[in-house]
Amino acid sequence: MLRWLIGGSREPQGLAEYKKSALQTIGEEQTQNPYTELLVLKAHHDIVRFLVRLDDCRFASAGDDGLVVVWNAQTGEKLLELNGHTQKITAIITFPSLEACEEKNQLILTASADRTVILWNCDTGRQVQKVSCFQSTVKCLTVLQRLDVWLSGGNDLCVWNRKLDLLCKTSHLSDTGISALIEIPKNCVVAAVGKELIIFRLVAPIEGSLEWDILEVKRLLDHQDNILSLANINDLSFVTGSHVGELIIWDTLDWTMQACEHNFWDPFPQLDTQQEIKLCQKPNDISIHHLTWDEENVFVAVGRGLYVYNLQMKRVIACQKTAHDSRVLHIAKLPNRQLISCSEDGSVRIWELREKQQMAAEPVPTGFFNMWGFGRVNKQASQPVKKQQENATSCLLELIGDLIGHSSSVEMFLYFEDHGLVTCSADHLIILWKNGDRESGLRSLKLFQKLEENGDLYLAA
Repeated sequence: MLRWLIGGSREPQGLAEYKKSALQTIGEEQTQNPYTELLVLKAHHDIVRFLVRLDDCRFASAGDDGLVVVWNAQTGEKLLELNGHTQKITAIITFPSLEACEEKNQLILTASADRTVILWNCDTGRQVQKVSCFQSTVKCLTVLQRLDVWLSGGNDLCVWNRKLDLLCKTSHLSDTGISALIEIPKNCVVAAVGKELIIFRLVAPIEGSLEWDILEVKRLLDHQDNILSLANINDLSFVTGSHVGELIIWDTLDWTMQACEHNFWDPFPQLDTQQEIKLCQKPNDISIHHLTWDEENVFVAVGRGLYVYNLQMKRVIACQKTAHDSRVLHIAKLPNRQLISCSEDGSVRIWELREKQQMAAEPVPTGFFNMWGFGRVNKQASQPVKKQQENATSCLLELIGDLIGHSSSVEMFLYFEDHGLVTCSADHLIILWKNGDRESGLRSLKLFQKLEENGDLYLAA
């Protein structure tokens, strides 16, 4: 897909450069993009918001029509259609079987705006159990596999067992409700409630007592606006991002801040065309809607842009301030230093993280993820840091693929190493993007096998 910026009058040089570099484009010959074939899957009749991986060859989709559909990721075949909710799905999660359990059924939990949660068997399509006692919509679900319980977050936090018995719950927390939940060490969970993070400790039954309990142990009040993203990085850290672009990395053991960043957007401050550049910005340009990670980096979707923060160096090492035309909704890191992003603009883009040697004359982005507690430093003290930044190896995000197939906002995607990429959208469709070379090879192999079975390979001899 080609995007052109055309103007009839001459613009200031700085603004022209800004527009030129605002959105990377790629021609029709996408030589590094493997996804050259696609299958369009139709089953939903409203926005498809969720995709969840069930195993190496199956996934489930869910959305605003209340349906849950199980698909074959290799062929695109619809395997099951799960009907039980009367309103839109608000959360979905897999519920793995116990290691000691002989019967390995694939179970999922779905929550809906109809104020119910259903436990499904994805092998049979059977509704195992349903809970209808909620006073508000459940916005998020999480499974604590070690304790074989699951938690639901809405206006309160509830703990349930595998039979869907309520074990314990908190009192009413907020009309805003819990928007995200993650597990951290010491039988604790972190709940995002508006601007606050609340740490809860789950108390399991001990000898002589069969009662479960959940205790609030701390509130973290450092965000200035609603928290949109919450994720574990590793055993030692978790990360949060807010609507106004605050990103904080936390210690999972003592819940203190390890790093903080507030200023992602800083376009050409020396130019006299600030007002013109401001007009190029769109609403929510600094909201952190989603993030992901690997062993080295945290990848952050900031408005329309993508940022890569290195955990060891404690700074941003690469960024694309305008990666899409609209807000980035979902990102994922692939094994081969590639990053995939999808957006409200209907596009799915593939990026490659490449190393480059930072030139001494090239300005290095500053202010990213400064260690919390660093105050202002004088000019002399900052010189060694500046010199170190100038000589540091930085990276760039290079666009290598642009997948145009959806006609509306792409909500999220799943990556299968063997079967390709699955995307879901507000256009009611799911698209299964296939590696063209791989699929061509598989077709040739199947044809060869069929000819061999029919004996046609030996006719010429």
